Amino acid sequence: MRRIAQVLAITAVFSISLAAANPGWAGKWKENIAKSDFTAATITYEKLPSGEWQSTADGVSYKFGMDGKEYPDNMGDIAIWKSIDSTTWQTGWKVNGKLAATDTVRIGADGILTVSTKGSKPSGEAIDQTTTYQRVSGGPGLAGTWKSKAVQDNAPLVIELIATPDNGSTFKSNYGSVCSGKTDGKDQPCSGALTPSGWTASVTTSGGRLNATMKKDGKPIYRYEYSVSPDGKTLTQIGGAVATNEKTKVVFDRQ
Repeated sequence: MRRIAQVLAITAVFSISLAAANPGWAGKWKENIAKSDFTAATITYEKLPSGEWQSTADGVSYKFGMDGKEYPDNMGDIAIWKSIDSTTWQTGWKVNGKLAATDTVRIGADGILTVSTKGSKPSGEAIDQTTTYQRVSGGPGLAGTWKSKAVQDNAPLVIELIATPDNGSTFKSNYGSVCSGKTDGKDQPCSGALTPSGWTASVTTSGGRLNATMKKDGKPIYRYEYSVSPDGKTLTQIGGAVATNEKTKVVFDRQ
């Protein structure tokens, strides 16, 4: 689900980034996983003395139990964890009151942590993602810090940017997120079936690049910089969580 959270941040940003910045941004773009780099991302699981667990990613922590009950993740989602066996866990994710995706979290015999995410986008297209992690520290079992090794997405993010006459933009994506506005640095509310309430996006331009900040309930969570290649064929995002130095790269190909 962390991968989904990052995708939603990307989709919301692009909804307000187009017309005033550069007409070269207009069009449809598809995420290219092979050209992207997510290996800087880490996630930590800690077993607390109370018996609860704590997860920390992107500088945001939340507590949960392995009991099938609902726990808010402080990003607007609800996590529902349960233990399957000593090396396998399952997490259901609710967004806006509806189950959006389910993670199967498994530690293999080789010590690699695999998170397989299944769900449905508002468009009806499947969410089908797999992220693998290498242990950095801690143990045994799930407890410890894990660093992303690779990401596979069988239904990559597709975004469409449409310039509007009022120097703004209209945005479409296969995740359904929408934030409409201008590149004036003002916070614009974001909405969508897979976008929790309280998220806003602000975008400015500098040196031919876009600088975007995503906030949850007024607190900056993600910050990204975007650029279009000289030939106009690729769009590149560099950045990540404000609270960490874990910068990732996401590349989109023009369709």
